[in-house]
Amino acid sequence: MKPPILEPIVTLETAQKLGLIPDEFEKIIILLGRIPNFTELSIYSVMWSEHCSYKNSIMWLKTLPKDGPHLLAKAGEENAGLVDIGDGIGCCFKIESHNHPSALEPYQGAATGVGGINRDIFTMGARPIAQLNSLRFGNIQLAHTKWLLKGVVKGIGDYGNAFGVPVVGGEIYFDECYNTNPLVNAMSVGIVKSGNTVSATSYGEGNPVFIVGSSTGKDGIHGATFASEEISEASSEKIPAVQVGDPFQEKLLLEASLEVAKTTAIIGMQDMGAAGITCSTSEMSAKGEHGMIIHLDKVPLRQQNMLPFEILLSESQERMLIVVKKGREKEVQSIFDKWDLNCVQIGEVTADKRLKYFMNGELVADVDAESLVLGGGAPIYKREYKEPAYFAKTKNFSIDNIKLPANLKDVFYHLVSQPSICSKKWVIEQYDTMVGTKNMSTNKPSDAAIVNIKGTEKAIVLTTDCNSHYVYANPEIGCEIAVAEAARNIVCSGGEPSAITNCLNFGNPYNPEVYWQFVGAIKGMSTACRKFNTPVTGGNVSFYNQTNIDGKIEPIFPTPVIGMLGIMPNKKSQTTLNFKKEGDIIFLIGKSENDISSSEYLYSYHKVQLSPPPFFDINEEYEIHEAIKQLIAQNIISSAHDVSEGGLLVTLFESAMYNGFGFEITSDKSIRKDAFLFGESQSRVIVSVSPKNREKLIETLIFSETNFSVLGEIKGKEMIIDNESFGNINDTKNIYDNVISKIIES
Repeated sequence: MKPPILEPIVTLETAQKLGLIPDEFEKIIILLGRIPNFTELSIYSVMWSEHCSYKNSIMWLKTLPKDGPHLLAKAGEENAGLVDIGDGIGCCFKIESHNHPSALEPYQGAATGVGGINRDIFTMGARPIAQLNSLRFGNIQLAHTKWLLKGVVKGIGDYGNAFGVPVVGGEIYFDECYNTNPLVNAMSVGIVKSGNTVSATSYGEGNPVFIVGSSTGKDGIHGATFASEEISEASSEKIPAVQVGDPFQEKLLLEASLEVAKTTAIIGMQDMGAAGITCSTSEMSAKGEHGMIIHLDKVPLRQQNMLPFEILLSESQERMLIVVKKGREKEVQSIFDKWDLNCVQIGEVTADKRLKYFMNGELVADVDAESLVLGGGAPIYKREYKEPAYFAKTKNFSIDNIKLPANLKDVFYHLVSQPSICSKKWVIEQYDTMVGTKNMSTNKPSDAAIVNIKGTEKAIVLTTDCNSHYVYANPEIGCEIAVAEAARNIVCSGGEPSAITNCLNFGNPYNPEVYWQFVGAIKGMSTACRKFNTPVTGGNVSFYNQTNIDGKIEPIFPTPVIGMLGIMPNKKSQTTLNFKKEGDIIFLIGKSENDISSSEYLYSYHKVQLSPPPFFDINEEYEIHEAIKQLIAQNIISSAHDVSEGGLLVTLFESAMYNGFGFEITSDKSIRKDAFLFGESQSRVIVSVSPKNREKLIETLIFSETNFSVLGEIKGKEMIIDNESFGNINDTKNIYDNVISKIIES
């Protein structure tokens, strides 16, 4: 007989060390009717952490629009969003952060972020077919940033390539506000046939509970709590909170999970992500309004003498919890045996809604399942917020105080050499973008990724977008722009925006100025999602993202990343961004403004960091989208590329460089030339059209009352503006393509 388990004595100080505040400790005592033991306290500490409970954000998240014509599952109902794309097929997608682990151990932090988000997809019975990511790093000249960048990119590439899902799109930005705390947001997209979806639920008294996949070790213990803290000098001591991934094991788990999902033998299935066994048992039980008895000594372990709380909180990767219909255990067991994976019964479903965890016959924890979860007993806070002092200063900005540079060609070459604007070739070449042969946009560049749905006429269109400078300047308008740009990218690629997922990266929510940014971003997202009819299917909130700048702890720029899904009903609608033929005419759809606010030109060239967001009118934006849809539907235009970072000249260059064309255009003399070339006013798209379609394009735009202007034509190898050469297209492309590799290698 094994000796009784010895645990630390629980006090308020113990609770505080685990991240709980005094009021929360008192609430736990009331819920249990006694002081919790250490294992129970550990359970509550992870489940009530910000990462798991959303206690500081849920009140505002509930205000986001969640209804739409294509939704098969609303936000919060399942592990990921589920959208009907027709032909009896659902598209499952979600984005999540792995910021804090990546800050300490970039390779494993990023790799396990990819693994975790893919499990969220195939746990629902969907096969992952595409990955995207949204990354933020600090000053790329710093050795620490280079180390982070190399590790994160290699982690994403190694895990995704081995797992066999292509990276089809994403974004990377650099700013010193991310020096200490990079952002690593991973998005996964999968498809599933109607009727093959699996829910993350548990019910049916006596039904057996199985753990499947890898064995459990000590990696990732208190990872959810760690993700709910600020990065500090002491964080390096918490490297065991970073999980370790095995993509080959995940590939086996994928195939086994999809095979078992096609049977009728299972009640529910859930990934063991944050908080491990604790999270999966509590969330599945609460959803199904049942309880569980779990025997921790039956859990397959990688390490000996693990304590109950370590087994419960471990975030070892490639594991799932499955509830099986009683009597069909052998059927499920045989599937996982075939794939050489653990499949061990560790408990059974009960009717009393309580979670009882045993170790060697000893009851080590007895808690109410619903008391642990979001919407149940987990705390919900209404935080105070106030407008930051810097916000008033942004309104003092005037373009008239910015001197027009003598040499605008130098400005252009400065912009194409900026790490946030230049080619991300060095990164993309480390990813497999074509595995599975579904990616339609690797060799046909477009504003968004296009993924083939085999056996149908359809494709899905995907993007991640957020300009954190805009959000910092005005969180509400900046987040509206993030949604609008995502929709614009999908429309310019030939798709119809359908729904979004989000990854909301902010500083400390207890800072009223940070919380003001968060609230503003939620309001802006709500406004824009309603306008474009793109409901929120779910996502992730990541608080406590801070950076040490010159000895002062500052929050990162607010970065609410939008992952958007669009549907392309017919693959013939695919529209690329590259110019096709010399002699084609270049049009600007939308209108240029005398505006350089929050542009990369103003920020990095003039070093002005406080200005309003760029000009934006959401109604004009919507009308531009509708006009572009008409032009694509009528097969009038040859290319479409939206104007974004770097302004109109960078956009023209990006459209021209793929086929080595030059262009000749005339500027708008009614506004400053720097605003025309480098301003980032929104709701603008560059299109090219063959001369034979010129009049048809003009008629369509006049009829729809859309602003437009003729810029010039595709011509030669030089970039000519107002009869002045801004350089050879191929020479400029050589600079643009090699900025990051030269910095990394220096």
